[in-house]
Amino acid sequence: MRRFLGSHLLWFALIVLSLPGAAFAQVGIAITIAPPPLPVYSQPLCPGEGYIWVPGYWAYDPNYNDYYWVPGTWVLAPEAGFLWTPPWWGWEGNGFIFHAGYWGSQVGFYGGIDYGFGYFGHGYEGGRWNHGAFYYNRAVNNVNVTNIHNVYNVTVNNVTVNRVSYNGGNGGVEARPTPAEEAAARERHLPPVAAQTQHIEAARNNPQLRASANKGKPPIAATPRPGTFNGGGVVHASGAGGPYRPPTNHGPAKEKARGPAPRPNEAARPIETTHPTEAARPNEAARPESSISHPPNNVPRPSPTIHARNVPPHPAPPPPNTGNAEKDRQVQQRQEQLNAQQQREHEQLQQQQEQDHQRTSQQKASGAHIQQMERQHQQQTTQMEQRHEQQQQQISRQAAPPPHAQAKPAPAPHAEAKPGPEPH
Repeated sequence: MRRFLGSHLLWFALIVLSLPGAAFAQVGIAITIAPPPLPVYSQPLCPGEGYIWVPGYWAYDPNYNDYYWVPGTWVLAPEAGFLWTPPWWGWEGNGFIFHAGYWGSQVGFYGGIDYGFGYFGHGYEGGRWNHGAFYYNRAVNNVNVTNIHNVYNVTVNNVTVNRVSYNGGNGGVEARPTPAEEAAARERHLPPVAAQTQHIEAARNNPQLRASANKGKPPIAATPRPGTFNGGGVVHASGAGGPYRPPTNHGPAKEKARGPAPRPNEAARPIETTHPTEAARPNEAARPESSISHPPNNVPRPSPTIHARNVPPHPAPPPPNTGNAEKDRQVQQRQEQLNAQQQREHEQLQQQQEQDHQRTSQQKASGAHIQQMERQHQQQTTQMEQRHEQQQQQISRQAAPPPHAQAKPAPAPHAEAKPGPEPH
């Protein structure tokens, strides 16, 4: 008999939405404990033209029976004219259901949640498209007008500021979709771009972003670009949005429902009609179904690194110990030369990728071209790291101590033992 993941988790297969030009399936997660209030944080500086603010939100990890914070970030739109509809949680009678975010030509319904920075419950007041260029409202966005000239200033009077992170239920936002938002739901949509899904995965694998660890005040509340969780521009929450009420049964789930656990707001995966009991994971990259059952895996998986600037520093190798002082000196010299060479290659690739971002921003490149560039950046970064790892392994083999000489075998015992001296 199928069991559930903890007392707060139920699985619900939601309706398959048929959209003009695109169709995708969603799977909702029904949680009986409401998500924490939205934390208090400021917006990092916009990194360049064409970036659109994607607000942070609480997602849920069934492997740990815990919410985790997905930091707000600036994301390049997949197509000119497209805007972001944020994800949201809503009470559906049996629990809180997660509704995935998406890109579209109009902003749809996002539960009336006040995410701030232009997302005040309905629509988006942070900017607008004009002849293929995105113009930013300086009244609600952190924009450097020296680098970004497509700006305007319209004050937004938001008198209903609150930190509630869900719609309906006890204490939730009471909002219903407008006719325009209902129409937007029927238009062509795109799921989160690759940089967003990797950003979400990185947040999911960061224990500090779990609500049980940060008590509703995440140490990484917003980032200047997706996946940039350290360095300049990263914003810490200045406070929790309200009292934190922890759910019970924290820690990795001992049992899982059939199939892999859904992960909110990852790229959409269709449901095959030949397997009606298999649920699709929301917004996860499409891949063919398999009849092979895989064991549950509760170990957090590292997200792939896209850019050279996000590669963490390599740990310093131990000093050579070959037993030969002259050889140790030579190996140490080669190690220092290799370190300097790898550092130059790292800086060159980082500079090249930054120039690519600036060029696509200036040329107002299409979303397809930008995604192709990001895939190329990920490939470049991966190949560089693999090459550097192989080079370091070669040096490590040279610096290893020589193997000990094999111990000589003990002499075979004599066929006839001589009697020992008699005790006195």
